[in-house]
Amino acid sequence: MGDNLKDVPEFFEVDLGESLVSRTESLSSFRELGPPDLCHVIKTTNKPGAKAQSANSVEKDLGSYHYVSGADASSSASLAAYLNSLTYSIEESGSWLGGWGSGGSKSAWRIRSGCYCCFNAFSRVDVRVEVKIPGGVEAYLIDLRGERHEPTPAIWTETYVSAILRAVLYADDPNYRLAGFRKVDPITTPEAEQRFLRAAEEIFFKGWQLGSDPEIQVATVISNHLTTGIMKYFGDGFRWGPAVNLFEKLAVKEAETAALLAQAYLGMNEEVKAVQILRQALDDMPQSYTLLHVQCDFLRSKGGQYTEWALKLARQAVNCAPSEFVTWAKLTEVYIELGRYSDALLTLNSCPMFTYNERDLHRMPTPARSHLPIKTFIAESQILDEDSARDNEADIALLRLPAPSLRGTFAKAYGLLTKLVILIGWDELLKCRSQVFVMEEEYRQQRSENEHHSSTQTQQIIKENKSQLDQHTSKPTENGPTKEISPQLPSPDSENSQANGTLPSSPIPTITVSTSDNPQTHDPENSKETPLENFDDSHSKSEVEAVPPISPMARPANGVDKPMAAHASPISTEQLEENTSSAKKAKGRNTFMNKRLCERWLDNLFMVLYEDLRVYTIWRAEVAHFKAQHMPYRKTGTEWEILGDLAARLHHKEEAKDAYQRCLDAKFSAKAWLRLLEFYTDEGDVQRSLNAAIRLSTYQHRWYMEMSFPTAVAHQLFKLIRQEGVAKISYSLVSMNLPQQILKTCMQGYFHYAQVFRVEGSEF
Repeated sequence: MGDNLKDVPEFFEVDLGESLVSRTESLSSFRELGPPDLCHVIKTTNKPGAKAQSANSVEKDLGSYHYVSGADASSSASLAAYLNSLTYSIEESGSWLGGWGSGGSKSAWRIRSGCYCCFNAFSRVDVRVEVKIPGGVEAYLIDLRGERHEPTPAIWTETYVSAILRAVLYADDPNYRLAGFRKVDPITTPEAEQRFLRAAEEIFFKGWQLGSDPEIQVATVISNHLTTGIMKYFGDGFRWGPAVNLFEKLAVKEAETAALLAQAYLGMNEEVKAVQILRQALDDMPQSYTLLHVQCDFLRSKGGQYTEWALKLARQAVNCAPSEFVTWAKLTEVYIELGRYSDALLTLNSCPMFTYNERDLHRMPTPARSHLPIKTFIAESQILDEDSARDNEADIALLRLPAPSLRGTFAKAYGLLTKLVILIGWDELLKCRSQVFVMEEEYRQQRSENEHHSSTQTQQIIKENKSQLDQHTSKPTENGPTKEISPQLPSPDSENSQANGTLPSSPIPTITVSTSDNPQTHDPENSKETPLENFDDSHSKSEVEAVPPISPMARPANGVDKPMAAHASPISTEQLEENTSSAKKAKGRNTFMNKRLCERWLDNLFMVLYEDLRVYTIWRAEVAHFKAQHMPYRKTGTEWEILGDLAARLHHKEEAKDAYQRCLDAKFSAKAWLRLLEFYTDEGDVQRSLNAAIRLSTYQHRWYMEMSFPTAVAHQLFKLIRQEGVAKISYSLVSMNLPQQILKTCMQGYFHYAQVFRVEGSEF
């Protein structure tokens, strides 16, 4: 149709301007860097300056929008230029009856006006530029309450940096993936890079307002999205020189910036300078965990005894920032490298976990229709295979694996757990787990022993009381009949009653036997039971005072005394056996008390790991069985992709590579190509790496990702350029006989960037 933009995605509105209204209503929900830029255009069939010829001729308007990242948002003029470029993208009308020959006629539609929206993540406002064609340009900002204000130069600087950070950090983020999302290069020349560095330096100390990665609880001056974006941009291109210049200026104002400066020097293999900077900075700020972490990572890279030194630094970092996940995670990594797996589990259990916040994306109303065009040369190249419905099916057991849904700190903690299991195995991991954590069966056994011990003690008290009372009531005296002996000393009230001629009733202690499961009922401090020690003491005192000594004349004729307490010897023997068993139980209780409770989230991660290992074991057993039987082992493309992700999570590189290759035999998968590109690059396989890069770049251009850097493909290609040189890589690419349009549009951008910005290896 003639109302579409050529090679640009579009979503057509039901009501004119509804996308702008929806964005305004969503402004208060944005928490971090904000959503992608929104470009809204209004098309009309009326010619500019023309009036309706009759009452029946009605002007028809259409509203459409698409998402953008990477556009220059440094001023209203640059954003107006992007809107103006869309006026040349209107599709021509078809040649049906109206066209001459095979060409098309000029479209009756034109862009009447446009609005470009860019979110300022520093001041939390939405900067908008409205362009009327023909006409003027109007720039304003919308705050969280929906009110309009005039933008200032400081607002434009913040908006410019915000737009670049979104383009850099979310270039390959799967959580920031949208349909109809057009991505262009945010920085195309060295001059534009210098302008970005000047703007970043100007607002560097406002960076904490942007928020930080999910693993950081509190954003700081050097731990935020701004510093992460700067480090990613220069790190992916292995170009640390400009970053060093920036951080050297900032280190004068903020000493903790030395952590970033040292990282940049280490990236340049300037270890001596990095160590000197760290030493001086730690003298000034010994409590900075970021400085300690940089030094810790440097020592870990050396290995050997230096890892022991790194352990001291990791512990000190935990003491400096005990509420941060990254400090505990770093200490866990050091323990794993030292082989202290029990300590690693305990440290991992102590990690503070944070709720993962989703990316800032706003919901748009359902569009009337969508236009997602594919470029002609991409369709004709046949590089992207069409997927069949059969290859997208998968076993429900594979689709329901919980590990892929982990995010933020939980994903990082799971990665540490998989490192442990690949080093020591599942059985040994469970053994370490049972040594440091209280297990459920162990807890039940200990609880049962406590209840049994309390019940036995209560029964013994009853038995002792009964035997003592029987003994006292049956003991004869020389005065004739047996008298009732009070187990307690007479109180003043009893003496008064005796003076009045009445005998007081003997108070017999009451023993309460509780059958409740509540352990508090067995607490001697809270219960009303008579303690065994006090009970015996009171009886011994009353016996001395109330029972008169037996005269020698009252003894039996044979001269043998009647035993006073015939049960004394058996009680002492039983007590000795009980003491022996109690000592053994006390040792077990001490072991129990030295253990810790496993956090619920870590317990859940063990279950997630168990599911991964179970499915992986079944898969490898099936492969071995089919191989032994000389039978083909078949899975769908989606199943092979899931199995490849599973093997990669469990650090089985060869199995993952094999699964990804089998996945690509069945269908096209961008994820599988990207993982294989990483494997091939690490192995130095130039030919296969280029093949993967070509397919990925073509796929990205199909879905309107027109940027060359920073992307995952560019990062892997620059690895090869560092190793082999740009000349060898470019000649290898030419020898593959690609279609010229694919070579020029999809691949030449990487080599152009490498030469213009002088990436390491571009000189040879």
